[in-house]
Amino acid sequence: MALKKSQKSLKVWTSQKWDYISKGDRKKPKSKRGRYLPKSVRESLTKSQKAYENRKKRAATRKGKQRASYSRSVRKKMRGK
Repeated sequence: MALKKSQKSLKVWTSQKWDYISKGDRKKPKSKRGRYLPKSVRESLTKSQKAYENRKKRAATRKGKQRASYSRSVRKKMRGK
């Protein structure tokens, strides 16, 4: 039996190995966590880009927003994923 579109999407998502940019974020409360990205994007970011993305996500979370927009550099890297 063939996979449904949603099942294919989930299969692709899991193969990308999504996780937080910062190692300890998994243990922090949700309000203190940073950006969640695929492994290939996380590894391609510089230290300053990672810090910027985490600051941006945490600021949006403090304002009560569920989502923070990606920076141009991350958006560009995400397109291929």
